[in-house]
Amino acid sequence: MSALRQALADYLAMRRALGYTLVRSETEKLLAQFLTYLEAQGEDHLTTKTALTWAMLPAGADRSWMSARLSVVRRFATHLRGIEPATEVPPCDLLPGRSCRATPYLYSQEDVIALMTATAALRTPHREATYRTLIGLLA
Repeated sequence: MSALRQALADYLAMRRALGYTLVRSETEKLLAQFLTYLEAQGEDHLTTKTALTWAMLPAGADRSWMSARLSVVRRFATHLRGIEPATEVPPCDLLPGRSCRATPYLYSQEDVIALMTATAALRTPHREATYRTLIGLLA
């Protein structure tokens, strides 16, 4: 077992001991794949360039996936840095993930009035009053 593989085993054991549920997790799989890539490149320590190159595989992958892969390597590199000073920790601003939030829609006053008027079509007066009040409070 190489020194990096042993360091990975120690890292995963430490994380499990701290309470993380890493039973053959995505983290473990990604780090094993990264070490396989690192060994194929003939490198014996972690560099930012190699981590970035690996994180951007496969070509055309979604940016959030690349960011997640680099984030997993970054955490391992931070751990490894305490053991092996030659280890480079990729910066946090390298491959930042992007937010997938939808753009909010702001209702106009006319839209709110139309929604409140539409509550008249509800079956019971209680339900109508409830939804009319709710819409009014949210607006």
